[in-house]
Amino acid sequence: MMDKILYGVAYYDEYMPYERLEEDIRMMKEAGINFVRIAESTWSTHEPQNGVFDFTSVDRVLDAMHKADIKVIVGTPTYAVPTWLVKQHPDVLAVTKNGPGKYGARQIMDITNPVYLFHAERIIRKLINHVKDHPAVIGYQVDNETKHYGTAGDNVQFQFVKYLKEKFSTIEELNKAYGLSYWSNRINSWEDTPSMVGTINGSLGSEFSKFQRKLVTDFLAWQVGIVKEYSQPHQFVTHNFDFEWRGHSFGIQPDVDHYEASKAMDITGIDVYHPSQSQLTGAEISYCGDIARSTKNANYFVLETEAQAFKNWTPYPGQLRLQAYSHLASGADMVAYWHWHSIHNSAETYWKGLLSHDFKPNPVYNEAKVIGAEFQELSDHLVHLKKQNKVAFVISNESYTSINWFPFSDNKNYNDVFRRLYDELYKLNIECDVINPTFTNLQDYDLLIVPSLYTVNDEFLHQLNDYVNNGGHVVYTFKSGFTNENVQVRTVKQPGIISEACGIEYSLFVEPGQTGLKGSLLEIDSSEGPVQDWMELLTPSTAEVLAYYDHLHWGQYAAITHNHYGKGTATYIGFFPSEAVVKSVIEFVISKIPSLKKESFAFPIITKTGKNQFGKTIRYYFNYSDNPETIRYPYSSGQDLFSKQEVLTGDTVEIKPWDVVIIKS
Repeated sequence: MMDKILYGVAYYDEYMPYERLEEDIRMMKEAGINFVRIAESTWSTHEPQNGVFDFTSVDRVLDAMHKADIKVIVGTPTYAVPTWLVKQHPDVLAVTKNGPGKYGARQIMDITNPVYLFHAERIIRKLINHVKDHPAVIGYQVDNETKHYGTAGDNVQFQFVKYLKEKFSTIEELNKAYGLSYWSNRINSWEDTPSMVGTINGSLGSEFSKFQRKLVTDFLAWQVGIVKEYSQPHQFVTHNFDFEWRGHSFGIQPDVDHYEASKAMDITGIDVYHPSQSQLTGAEISYCGDIARSTKNANYFVLETEAQAFKNWTPYPGQLRLQAYSHLASGADMVAYWHWHSIHNSAETYWKGLLSHDFKPNPVYNEAKVIGAEFQELSDHLVHLKKQNKVAFVISNESYTSINWFPFSDNKNYNDVFRRLYDELYKLNIECDVINPTFTNLQDYDLLIVPSLYTVNDEFLHQLNDYVNNGGHVVYTFKSGFTNENVQVRTVKQPGIISEACGIEYSLFVEPGQTGLKGSLLEIDSSEGPVQDWMELLTPSTAEVLAYYDHLHWGQYAAITHNHYGKGTATYIGFFPSEAVVKSVIEFVISKIPSLKKESFAFPIITKTGKNQFGKTIRYYFNYSDNPETIRYPYSSGQDLFSKQEVLTGDTVEIKPWDVVIIKS
């Protein structure tokens, strides 16, 4: 099964208002569904009272799915605690900066609480031992969209002090690194370390956030360790990581370090939700996939994505299929919907699945049938797509956190910088990996995009300088290189260590107001508000100025610079840029790098490329619009996998609205 595309749904037999397991399976088979995910949401069903276990619902689904040759991923049901556990042990609920938790929602527990961990371990062991030998089970999902949930109670504070003791050899070292003499925050004995809930020190607060992310990494690794005591060699372990939520997946997850937490997994899994209908661009599918693929430099699973969901997410005809192939084009080996049916009670009543509340076929389900049939036919050609990108983003959880402490805007955060840059590269059809500062093989890439790398150690900045000196190319934005790993501002002209490669320096930053750009070597329309939120007054030393600020008082300062350093170049954007600025800068930089070629077309036509398991090149062409589009196919002759027609070099290829063409060559 792992040599085929996995196409599936989350399935909760426990939620059904009446018996329909056999009918569901019949409809799944018609739709080409070849796996389901079960059990991760229903601890209270599997353990209705303390120490009383009932896996009847699991057994009946496993047996029925196996009979139908539908594979199963079993989840550990630990992200939503049962009532009896909280009644007997109220302290399992997380204490956060807002006070003690209240029972009701999911993900409200303290993932470090010993009582919670005892009961979580027991249900994991009971369940996994119960299902491990069932022939339907191909793998396990540990927990669900795990985060630290803001846990900050006494036991967490105690563990944080132990963490600080391991990080710093003496308390004086701690005080110096974090500048704790300020406002008499100095700690003169470890026993006097205050709770982090009220801290005003950004260094200490950022370190606590990093520690909380480590709690997630450790918690998930702990679960994986338990599951692997029982799992069979052919069974994998995964987890469904999510992203910052702004009504949909928006950017990197501030409460989890995906790169560290995914190390324990056999396969990285993600949940991807995005705007739909006329707002569908595919950008969220793309960057979430790029992050997932980059965590292990391997294919990944989409364990949840939308089917119908909300009234503004119900897809236009063709969009469900377009979305499914968009996941595959970024390297997914699985597309799974949350969820199979729409439930009839509680918080997610209107987060609709493939089936509506009447359980009958509908246009979305009918389109899923088309996808399922195509996946079955084309799986050998499309599974295990390997991508080798020459451009990478460098992202940083630490910079996200520290910028929240010292924001550059009243309404934007780190992810806004990341998305502003990423989306423009996406629209220009420049495919990217997404790495973080622990990555060491920078020479694998011809171009690095570095959004607001505010907090980072000296070593990585020197690595970036060396990368440029040896022939690499970097695009930096404002607030890069400003503080060290302890969020301590560097005591040199900014942007600190990377000034050497960038050929600039500055000591002033200001509010832009209505600032434009002038004297530009780039074509930028200043009427679009090109300079936003934050503005560094750059003075070049060796850098070429691509644009100056158009401002009565700040007009002598550079806004965008480009510097040759050794064999490579470093470009610096000293402000939060408009979309037009990013597009112009990226096109300029790409034009100077011979190994990078820009496609002749751009969004709404999106193309993605990789090698399949037979070494053949697979090229996807997506049309994210209501209008038919055409492209000229410039590559070696190939075959349209849907029509089976030959496509010759120079042929015109038509792509219908909200459609996809796949060419194998």
